[in-house]
Amino acid sequence: MSRTLDAQTALDRYFLETRCKIIEIAANLDRIAEGTGASAAQRDPRLAQIQEAIRVLTSDANDKAAACQLVFSQNYDDGWNAPNA
Repeated sequence: MSRTLDAQTALDRYFLETRCKIIEIAANLDRIAEGTGASAAQRDPRLAQIQEAIRVLTSDANDKAAACQLVFSQNYDDGWNAPNA
């Protein structure tokens, strides 16, 4: 049995949730653009990551979730040591 939804079922099931998240992202970007210190925020690397992830979402790329995850991931550091807990 296939665990993958057909496209129309996925659209029907997730449309409202997706629409809500897109509007929420737009509102957050408006807050950043219109807030005090907006010009400094425009230079923040996190905002650049958000903008790059949006470019991924609007591209024809396959596996957009993985591509977006990579945008927010740090590069692998072979010398990294886990902190002692």
